[in-house]
Amino acid sequence: MSNKKEWPLFEIFIRSKNGLEHRHAGSLHAADPTMALENARDVYTRRQEGVSIWVVESKDIHASNPEQAGELFEPAKDKVYRHPTFYELPIELKHI
Repeated sequence: MSNKKEWPLFEIFIRSKNGLEHRHAGSLHAADPTMALENARDVYTRRQEGVSIWVVESKDIHASNPEQAGELFEPAKDKVYRHPTFYELPIELKHI
C-alpha cells in the first residue's frame, strides 16, 4: 500500500452568485483537473452557492515569502498619490 501514488492536491476557488471575485474555498485531492472540478462542485457548491469554479494544482501556486515582505511591499508606501484620500472631491459627488 505504501507504493501507491498519492493524487495531487488542488486548491479550489469559488465565485459566488453575488460576488465579483473568486475566493479560496478549500483544497482536495483528485486524479486530474476534471475530477477536481467535479469533486469541487459536489463538495463546495452543494447548495448552489457558486457560479464559477477554478481548480489549481497546489504545486503551481507560488507565493511571496513573508520574510521578504519589506522589500516587496515597501516601495508602494511612497506613492501616496495612489490612495483616494489624497484627492479632494467636488461637493457634487456625494455618494463616493
